[in-house]
Parts: sequence; C-alpha cells; structure tokens
Amino acid sequence: MKRRKALKWTLIGVGGGVGALVLGGGGTIAYLYGNAKLDTVGEVDFDNPLGIPPLAESETDASGTRVFNLSVRAGATRFKEGGATSTWGVNGDFLGPTIRAGRGEEVAFSVHNGLDEATSIHWHGMHLPAVMDGGPHQWIGPGGEWLPQWTIDQPAATLWYHPHPHGQTGRHVYRGLAGMFIIDDEETGALNLPGEYGVDDVPLIVQDRKFDGGNQFDESASFMSTQGVIGDEILVNGTLGPYFDVTTRLVRLRLLNGSNSRLYNFGFSDDRRFSLIGTDGGLLPEAWETDRLQLSPGERAEVVVAFEPGETVDLRSYPARFGYTGPLARLNGAEDRLDILRFRAPGTLADETEIPAAMGAAPDVDGDEVAEERSFELSGFNSINGEQMDPGRIDFGVREGTAEVWEVTNNDGFMHNFHVHDVQFQVLSVDGQEPPPFLRGWKDTVQLVPQERYRLAMRFTGYTDPNLPYMFHCHILVHEDSGMMGQFVVLGEGERIGTVPEGGVGHGHP
Repeated sequence: MKRRKALKWTLIGVGGGVGALVLGGGGTIAYLYGNAKLDTVGEVDFDNPLGIPPLAESETDASGTRVFNLSVRAGATRFKEGGATSTWGVNGDFLGPTIRAGRGEEVAFSVHNGLDEATSIHWHGMHLPAVMDGGPHQWIGPGGEWLPQWTIDQPAATLWYHPHPHGQTGRHVYRGLAGMFIIDDEETGALNLPGEYGVDDVPLIVQDRKFDGGNQFDESASFMSTQGVIGDEILVNGTLGPYFDVTTRLVRLRLLNGSNSRLYNFGFSDDRRFSLIGTDGGLLPEAWETDRLQLSPGERAEVVVAFEPGETVDLRSYPARFGYTGPLARLNGAEDRLDILRFRAPGTLADETEIPAAMGAAPDVDGDEVAEERSFELSGFNSINGEQMDPGRIDFGVREGTAEVWEVTNNDGFMHNFHVHDVQFQVLSVDGQEPPPFLRGWKDTVQLVPQERYRLAMRFTGYTDPNLPYMFHCHILVHEDSGMMGQFVVLGEGERIGTVPEGGVGHGHP
C-alpha cells in the first residue's frame, strides 16, 4: 500500500492558506509535495465480511414508550493481525447498534457512561427539545446516567449519534463512539424501495484511522494537515478490507461520513452510475443519477446501486471535485484514491424492488416569510464571525414558529462545513446560483466551498427553551473542538435569552 511518507518539513505563516514550506534534512519541496497523497486502489485485500451493526434492542413500557438501554464503555477490537486495539463503543467494543424507530413514536433512552471520564450522546439530525439534544451541556459523568425522552416528529431519514463533549468530541468519536439512527415512516414504508436491513438496505459507516506499530489508534494530527487527524486505512462499520455479498439486483446504501476530518468522493471502480435517493433529512422528491457523490464529515446520503449476476465491483473514494484551493487539497487527503468496500454478486439475483418515480417531499422553506437574516463567516481553525465558542455565552435567540435565512461563508482556502442542531435546512443558493442536485434535499450539514456564499433557510418549530442552547458549528472535529462553534436558543412568545446553567445539566453521579 502506498502511504504518505513521514518526512520532515515545516509550515510557516498559516493564515487563510499555506505559507512557506521549509524543508529540513535535504531533498526538495517538490519531492515532499509529490509524496503527500495516498493511493490504495488495488492494494486492499478485501478478505473480511462487512460487519453489520446490530439493531438496538428495546422494550415498550406501560405508556407505550420505546425504551433503549445504551452503555458507553471501553473495550478492545482486533482490526488486523497482531494485538487488539484499545477502543470505545456503545453496547460493544467499537461503534454502537443501529437505533431504529418510527415517526410518531415516543422514545426514551437510558445512557450509562462506563468510561472514566465524562462524555455525551448527541442525536445528529434529530428535531427534539434542547435539553434532550446531547450537546456540550448534557454531559454524563463517569458512572452517570442520562435519561432523554422525546417524540420523533420528522420524516424517514438516516441520522446518527455520537458524543459532543466540549473540546473532546474528536477524540471520543475517533476511539469509536458512533452509530446510526434510522427513522421510518408510513409513506416511505409504502414505497417499493430496498428495505431489508443488512440485506438490500445496508448501513455504511465510513471512517479513516491511523494505526501505530502496536496496532493502537494514532490520534496525532496528520503531517501538514489543516484538519487534524487523517487516517491512511479505511474502516466500514468497523471492518478493514470489507466485502459484501449482494443477493438482490438493487441495493440501498446508507452512507455516513463518520470520519473526524476526511472528505470522501464516492464512486465505483467501473464508474457505473447510481441513484441518490435521500440526503441528511430524508428522501428526495425524485432520484438523481450520478457517478460521484462527495460527502464531508457528518453528512449522510442514501443511494441505490444496481448489480448484475456474477460481477464484482468496488466502492472507492476518488479525488475531491470541490472544497479546497491551492496545495491544501493534497495535504488534507483530497487528492487521495481509496479502495473502500468490495461488492460480490452470485450467479442469480432477486429482482423485486424499484426506485419509485416520486418519493419524498421537497424542501419548502423558501415560501415562508423570513423573520431574520444572519451571516456567519468561518475562519482559521477556531472562529465563527471572529469569535470562539464560549459555553457560557448564548450568541442569539430565534423565535419559535418563524423562518430565518443564514448566509454562511468559508473564508479560508481549506475545508470547512456547517452543521446546525435541531433543524433540517433548505439550501436556497450557492454563490447566487441554484444549488446543485445533491444539495436540493433536506440538509443539516453542508460542505462549504471556499469563498462561496451559502444561503440556508430553516424553520424553528415545536420546542422552546430560553436557557438550554442548540449548537451550530464546523463538523471538522478538530475545528469544532478548537472553538469553531456557537450557540442559539429557540424562544417562545414573550421569552428572552436566559443564562446557561453553570456546569451544564449533565449527570456527574450514578
């Protein structure tokens, strides 16, 4: 496998881009730069069956509430030959079970923290009360328990969950705390889409990792990266070098970029076209055919791909099509080619599902009266509008029942994206133009092309709290942890911004 060489060079004068590259120990800058990209195509032995996360077990209590028990704990996972890797997981040693529930269901969780430090669980993409969101203020102390409960009130979609402790999110996710949260609804259930979990409806949590010589995760920032750690090996659902044996002609893939910072530009080894059927917040009105799909950290996509009997084809990540300027693309993995997952088809395939002509509802916030317009500029590694995250500061309040338009700009030459808690938003325009097809569905996370203006429209409905905030932030986790995050509250009629409770509202005791 061709890997980046650990050569000695120094970055001077980082501002909105790369400063001078100073070489130490001989050689040339051209040589260093030329060896800064990774190519694993043809080098991965696809000899491990793809692990499918189990569906989380639940019980229904006397009130009809679905109750899930989640235990965060340390463990050990054998990813490769040699010693096991120290990992964290939810109800297991690495990653967590897939939580699945339907729209309209009341769900409750008992989240126990078995670690020796505080953590949290954030329900990424979920519309829910701020006190249940699992952000930096809902920490769970060692040995503690958190008991969130809410009614699911949003369309069918592929969401996920992960920790959100202030300043430590990247480390906790990298060690293994993440899982999918799938929402179902009657409308989607009535469609003839592939829908048998783990058979023709397959979760794919794609993550990169670096291993040291002892098979432990190397959590150090990658050489010259402006995005922190970038791994040189790819895990899918916690499996290195995975293969999946398909049994149906059409397969639905629920893609999650669960990496801390790496960008993926998904495509197949034979450049076959596939259908994008859903984005972060649910199904598109109609499918969009493409041969590449780029996802930044935190983004999800549902795609349907067709297979032929007897064939073998690989899912890959290709060099990024957008998102960087100058030499920063290569230095942050955007020029890498990566083998990710092999699909193997037998001599015959079942053929019973289809991609319907009409599926979900199109975003419709653009018809709402706009109560407020706001601007956000992401700069450097740690600031939005020139300010760093302060857990005790609420940046602004929005009114329940209103719609707002947020204009968001990446002021740098390197990658940022933008995630908003509680809401799904509509991308109105990108630099004054109609958004591309892959941004026309409901989104909660969007990659920001440098220097382009993204106008995002969102409604704030259902839940108010003048004291407990939701977050907005870059989902490059080293940026988030460094302070590229802010807080807002949703206010009811007559309410004013309150004060974040000192020390948050977590549970530090069992």
